[in-house]
Amino acid sequence: MSYSVAVRALCEFTAKVGDLDLRFTPSPTALEGIMGHRTVASRRSETYQNEVVLEGEYRQLKVRGRADGYDPGQNRLEEIKTYRGELERMPANHRQLHWAQAKIYGGLMCQKLQLAEISLALVYFDIVSEKEISLVETWSALELERFFTQQCGLFLHWAEQEMAHREARNQAAQVLRFPHLDFRPGQRHLAESVFKAVSTGRCLMAQAPTGIGKTVGTLFPMLKALAPQQLDKVFFLTAKTPGRQLALDAARVIVDSSNGLPLRVLEMIARDKACEHPDKACHGESCPLAKGFYDRLPAAREAASQMTLLNQATLRQIALEHQVCPYYLSQEMARWADVVVADYNYYFDFSALLFGLAQANQWKVAVLVDEAHNLVERGRQMYSASLDQFMLNTLRKSAPEVLKKSLQRVSREWNALHKAQVSPYQAYPKAPDKLLQALSLCTTAIGDYLNDHPQGLEAALQSFYFDALQFARVAELFDEHFLFDISKRDLGNTRSLSQLCLRNVVPAGFIRPRLTAARSSVMFSATLSPQRYYTDLLGLPASTVWIDVESPFNAEQLKVHIVSQISTRFVHRQASLAPIVELMARQFMERPGNYLAFFSSFDYLQQVAQLFAERWPQINLWSQSRGMDEARRQAFLEQFTATSQGIGFAVLGGAFGEGIDLPGSRLIGAFIATLGLAQLNPVNEQLKQRMAAIFGAGYDYTYLFPGVQKVVQAAGRVIRTQQDQGVVMLIDDRFGETKVQQLLPRWWSVSGRV
Repeated sequence: MSYSVAVRALCEFTAKVGDLDLRFTPSPTALEGIMGHRTVASRRSETYQNEVVLEGEYRQLKVRGRADGYDPGQNRLEEIKTYRGELERMPANHRQLHWAQAKIYGGLMCQKLQLAEISLALVYFDIVSEKEISLVETWSALELERFFTQQCGLFLHWAEQEMAHREARNQAAQVLRFPHLDFRPGQRHLAESVFKAVSTGRCLMAQAPTGIGKTVGTLFPMLKALAPQQLDKVFFLTAKTPGRQLALDAARVIVDSSNGLPLRVLEMIARDKACEHPDKACHGESCPLAKGFYDRLPAAREAASQMTLLNQATLRQIALEHQVCPYYLSQEMARWADVVVADYNYYFDFSALLFGLAQANQWKVAVLVDEAHNLVERGRQMYSASLDQFMLNTLRKSAPEVLKKSLQRVSREWNALHKAQVSPYQAYPKAPDKLLQALSLCTTAIGDYLNDHPQGLEAALQSFYFDALQFARVAELFDEHFLFDISKRDLGNTRSLSQLCLRNVVPAGFIRPRLTAARSSVMFSATLSPQRYYTDLLGLPASTVWIDVESPFNAEQLKVHIVSQISTRFVHRQASLAPIVELMARQFMERPGNYLAFFSSFDYLQQVAQLFAERWPQINLWSQSRGMDEARRQAFLEQFTATSQGIGFAVLGGAFGEGIDLPGSRLIGAFIATLGLAQLNPVNEQLKQRMAAIFGAGYDYTYLFPGVQKVVQAAGRVIRTQQDQGVVMLIDDRFGETKVQQLLPRWWSVSGRV
C-alpha cells in the first residue's frame, strides 16, 4: 500500500517552523495568482515549459506535483510566488518553505531528465508593480536527492500512521450497521439514494420532510461509501450553528453504535469564535499562541489525531495544552480528518479553505449540504460586496497621513456618483471604472502600510481594506448575474450618505464548479420545490438526480387551515390585528398548549403581541427581539417545555423558523400570519426585473418561491415525530390560490376555516 502526497503538502508538513505570522498578508487572490503566473510565463522563451508534472517515490511514499516552470535553455526550474507589499518583510520561515518546495521539484526534475545539476529560482512577482525579483541557486542532483530523502523521512512515520488509520477506517466502515434498530419511514429511501449517487458520481437533490432523520440518513451512507469509492473526506456543510451540532451528534451516534469505528470528525468554527486573544495580532511578537506555533504543532497534531470527535471544546483543550492557536490547529486538522463539519463558506466561498485543500491535494471528497434551500441566499451573500460611505468618511478622519491622499481620491470619485444620482436608489450596468481604479490604488497603499505597521492595527482600517479587496474581486467577475446599485440614506439638513453594492443575484456560476469538483454532492432539505428554481439558481448539473421522499406523517396528524378572511398585506395590517388576536386566543382556549406565531416583521409582531397581551393577559406570551444572541435564543426556546402553555412570537425566516426541534407537547401548533414574501422595495424590484430577464419568472423567483418556502419550514416545526399531533393556521387569503397551494407539502390536507 502506498501513500500519495503533494509536494506542497509534504513541505508544509516538514519545512514549516517557527512562528505563525500573518503580517505578510493578505496574499493575492487565486485569480491574481493565476494571472501573475501567466504574466511571468509570457516573458519567458518559446521553449519554456509551464506546469511541469513531476513525481517520485520514497519507500511507500508517492510524491507528486506541478513545477511552475522550467527553462531548458538555462536548465532553470522556477517556483513562482505572487505577493503584494515589500518583499523584505516576508517572514524568514515563509522563504524557507518556498525554498523547500523548489528543492523538491528540482530533485524530481533531475530524476526525470537525468540531470547532474539544476538551477533553482524563486521568482517573486509583485502583482501591483508587475516586477519580478528572482533568487537563484544552483544545486547538484545528489544534494537534492538527499534533501528529498530527508523530507520524505520526516513525513514517513506520519504517512504510515495515516495509511494504517485509513485501512482500519475503511474496513470498519464496510461492516458498519445502521445505528438504530430500523430506518424511519422514508429514511431508507433517502440513504439508498445517497449511496447510489456517490457510487455513480452524481449530484443528488433530496427533498425529505422534517422528522425522518435526514442527518443520519445522509451521513451513514456516505461513510458506507468510504471504502468502495475510495473517498478521502466527507464534508458536511451547514447554514447555521444548530445544523453543525446535529451533524456532530449524528456522527457520535454512528461511532458509538459501531464496534470502534476509527473515524476523525472535525468541527470547524469561525475565527472570531475560536480566537483566544482577540486583542492581539496573529504573529509571534504579539500572540503567545502564535509564537513557535509550527514548532509545537507536531505534538498538538499527534494528540488531536488520536481523538474521534474534534469538536470546538475538544480542539480548544488540545490546543491550549500544547500552547497553539485553536483556530489554526483546526485548519491543520482539516487535512487529516475523515469527516469535516463546517459552515457553507468553508467550501463555497471565493477563498474557501476546504475547497482549496481538496483541489490542491486532489482529494476525492463527498459533500453533504444540509438545509440546502439556504444556499441560494447564502451564495448571493458570499459572492457580493458592499462599501459604506460613512465608514470611508470616518476612516479618512483617523487614517495615517500617508493614506489620506488615496482615501481622498476614492472619496472624490464616490461623491461624484453620489451627486449625480437623484433618486434614493439606482441600479447601473456596472461599477464605474474611475471608482475601481481609485479603489485599486487605495488598497495597494493600505496593503503597503499594513505590512510596514503590523502592530497596533486600527480595526476600521483593516475592515475597510478587506471590504475594498472583496469589492474589487467581485467587480472583476461582474456580468449579467450581478447588479451594481447605489442606495442613499437621508441624514437631514439636506445631507445624505450612500452605500455601493455589487450584488450577486444568480450564484450558479460559482456554486456549480464546487458541486462538480466533488465525487458526489448531496443537497437535502424539507423545502426544495419547485425543482427549476434550485436548478437555475444553484447551477445544478444536468445529470442531477432529484427525489421527493415520502413523508412518514399523515394528514390526520396535522390540521392545516387557511384563514382566508384575513389579509396580512401591509395596507390591511391595522385591520388584521384584532381578528388575528381573536383567532389565536380561540384556538388556544380550545386546545391549550405551546404555539409559535410567525409574522412578516418585528413591527407587525409587536403590534399583535401588544394587543394580545391587553385582551388576553391570562395567556403566557414571549417574543423574539431584534439581534438576539445565542444565549437569548436558547432562553426563548426553553420556554417551550413539556408542561408549559403559551405562545411564542417570532419573525418568519428568522432564527426560529427552521432548524429547531420541539417535539411532542413542546409545540402543538403554529400561526403563520404572512405569505413570507420579501419586502417590496427598490432592491427586490430590481432583482425581480433581472430574474424576469434571465428566467422569465421575476415575481415567482423573487417573492413567491422563497416566501412559501419559509412558510413550509416554519410549519415543519410542529410535527417532529410520528406520535405528534398539531395544527397550523395559514393566515392570509392568498394561501387559497392554486399557485400557492401547489407549493405546499403533498401530505398536508388543507381546509378552510371561518
